[in-house]
Amino acid sequence: MIDTSTHVASTPGIMLLRVGQAGSALRWDTAGRCWRWPDPQGGQLYAWPAPAGMPSGVRLLESAGVMACCASGRVLLGQGKRLGTVDLPAPGQTSRPLQSQVLVTVDAAEPRTTISDGCTDRGGNFVFGTANTASDQRPIGSFYQYSHQHGLRRLALPVVVRAGGIAFSTDGRRMYFADTAQGDIMQCDYDSERAKVSGVKTFATVLVPGAGAAVVDSGDHLWSVQGGALVQYAAHGGALRRIGLAREAAAGVAFGGDGLRQLLVLGASGGLYGLPPDLGPDPERTMPGGVPDVPFDDGGPGRFAVLPGPSIGD
Repeated sequence: MIDTSTHVASTPGIMLLRVGQAGSALRWDTAGRCWRWPDPQGGQLYAWPAPAGMPSGVRLLESAGVMACCASGRVLLGQGKRLGTVDLPAPGQTSRPLQSQVLVTVDAAEPRTTISDGCTDRGGNFVFGTANTASDQRPIGSFYQYSHQHGLRRLALPVVVRAGGIAFSTDGRRMYFADTAQGDIMQCDYDSERAKVSGVKTFATVLVPGAGAAVVDSGDHLWSVQGGALVQYAAHGGALRRIGLAREAAAGVAFGGDGLRQLLVLGASGGLYGLPPDLGPDPERTMPGGVPDVPFDDGGPGRFAVLPGPSIGD
């Protein structure tokens, strides 16, 4: 384990694209063979590489800050206080602004909260949290699970100012989460079927205040965006490496590509970067690949076949 308190391994990365005003919800779409992310400022939903015959960006009628890919081929979006789904345009179809079909409104009686982070668990349920957007910054944000079968269920986790850092261990039995406004990275035992949590405790101390987007690799290491850099933790919570982009601050992170071996970082200014494979804790060994997101089970039939796609550098 290296001393990550002062050392930051800086890399220019491989710039792949620069669009919009970023966001943090970067996801790999297995069926579409591309990374997708919403731009909450510009009201766009982007894809890279753009699937054949489809645009790289489509406009949303309402901006989104959180997303997940669905089993049907739709995209699940967190838009303000609502979860909804949109149908992506078919190859060759003229793109027009997408209107979401609302699934549920969250915490309707509390005007200060909005959906701030989320991802699917290993059972295909969407787990997400909310944030207090008011100036008082009181801890009134909560964590939830939403599923086609059971609807909305609140998780018995501590309230937060801004929920973030949601991720799951490779076996799905451990949930990671954080209050991005304060505090460390937390963990708990997680029962996907019953939406039950227990054994809440600190997983790791943040190196920089504000634990943001997170993802787990196939070696059960947690990658956490903190203070514009990317920190990798071992399964026991020890920090292994801290990586900073030379051009801009990091905002989102996701594995994807062939074998989920490509780690991409979304920059805070809209850049999309590929990281070299030798940035693991041991430079002599290629870092582990990712763990595939389980598509959100939206109750619909699958629409798209898996499409061939290029690797970084092709």
